[in-house]
Formats: sequence, structure tokens, C-alpha cells
Amino acid sequence: MTGFKRRSYRVDFLGGANFQLAGIVDQPTLAGESGEPSAAVSGPVAVFSHCFTCNKDLKAITRISRRLAECGIAVLRFDMTGLGGSEGDFSNTNFSTNMADLAAAVRFATETLGPVTALIGHSFGGAASLATAAGMPFNDDAELSTELRKRLAAVISIAAPSDTQHLADLLLRMNPEIQSNGRGDVTIGGLTWSIRREMLDDFRSHRLADYLNRIRSRVLAFHSPVDQTLGYDHALRIASLIEDEQGLPRCSLLTLSDADHLLVNNPADAQYVADMSAAFLRRYASA
Repeated sequence: MTGFKRRSYRVDFLGGANFQLAGIVDQPTLAGESGEPSAAVSGPVAVFSHCFTCNKDLKAITRISRRLAECGIAVLRFDMTGLGGSEGDFSNTNFSTNMADLAAAVRFATETLGPVTALIGHSFGGAASLATAAGMPFNDDAELSTELRKRLAAVISIAAPSDTQHLADLLLRMNPEIQSNGRGDVTIGGLTWSIRREMLDDFRSHRLADYLNRIRSRVLAFHSPVDQTLGYDHALRIASLIEDEQGLPRCSLLTLSDADHLLVNNPADAQYVADMSAAFLRRYASA
């Protein structure tokens, strides 16, 4: 179901580490007599988390978020601490700070858009979304409240990992000085990033797979079997571990044939993800 107009606007809010975070809301609206957007539409509200070293303006994230708004779903996409338009030092962040920022984004969206009923995450942002829905502990003061977590009816992961340790291993292979010297630079996406040993330690400290079976939301996982960044086995593991109280599957797995990790090679991939996600959210995340 499409046909809604879209109103997009910038926001900022206080993140989990007390830095100002930059966001964009893509909101569905009804068309006025002039054809321009008018009143906002009541419907599902989702928070979209980006991948490691990415930001809210990644082409695929922008396309998916805008398309969801045109299908009647309000989306807040935001930059984690130290990335994009957000304040802070990226080298001081980790998976725990990502989860804290996501929790802050959910609280902000709840206050300004209405109850958040869905989380969407790409790659490492998908892991943060799954961990949040599962109630995986990381920092008592920054964690999402049980009340807000119980409102999460749906989670959508796109090319998400089933653990966080793999990223620590990858970064260490890229530059062993991170471990030996406590800090080192790596090149990702043509940009140089400073990585601290403490970041890797945090990545290694989490056991996401141990918590996936605690997710009570409906889950939709997208992954490509030819993803050169993150293997398809991660998606299979996620799907196999998310079950309900009776041991029945709660995760639907959709294969993105021929898609790359960032969904940039073929715009049709992002379109497909958006359209399938819209149907999923209308079915399971409508307030």
C-alpha cells in the first residue's frame, strides 16, 4: 500500500553518551488539496540504525526509509555517536554505546512520533537492533526500559551479524597495532578510522547469540548469499536461534540474490527490501 506523501525533516536529540545525535524523520502524510503533504498519518513507527562507520545518509538507508514513509510508516534514522552529523569521538565508541544511542533514539521517537513498534538495522546496526529487542544487558543507566522494549512488535535486520566478536577479529587482522599498541588506523570505505583496543574488548564481551532466543518480536532477516563482507551463515544462525516459547520459528529469512552488502550495486535491492519490510511492518507492527 503506497500513495502517501512524505515529509522529511532533521532532528537532534541527546544520545546514550550525552552527545547530541543528528537524525532525519521520514514521515508519511496525507496530501492536501494542493497536492502538498499535510496532516501526519497514524501508523507504525520505526527506528533505523546504520552499519559500522556508516551514517543515516547511506544510499540504501535513505531509499528504504523514504519508501517506508510512502507506505505509511514513520521512520527515524540517525547517526551514532561520532559519525555523520552527530557529536562525539568515534574512536571512543563501541557496541555498548551503539545500543545506548539506539535506546535514546527509541525514547526520542516515542516522545515525538508515538510508540515505537519496530526496529530496523543494517549490518552492525542490525545486531544492535536484535540485541535491544532481546534485552541484552550493557549499561543499566542507558538500557531501554522493559515497557518500551515490550512495545517492539517487529525487528528487521539487513545483512546483520549473529555476533560482535567477528568485527573485533576483522579489525585486528586489518591492523594488529590496535592490540599491541592500544590504538591503530584502518581503512574502511576509502576513509581512515582510528580504532582503540577498548573497542575490540567491548565487541568481544557481548554474547548476542545467547540472547536471540529471548526476542519476542517478530523478526524479518534479509541477507545475500553472495555478501562479500558478511557471510550468509550469519543469517542462517540468526533464523535458527529466534524461536517462541513453544520452539516455533519467529524469524522469517529472505534471501537477497546477487545483492552486495551495502545494497548499492542495484537500486532494485533496496526497493525490494523496503516493499517487503512495509508489508511485514503493516502486518506485525501496527499500533
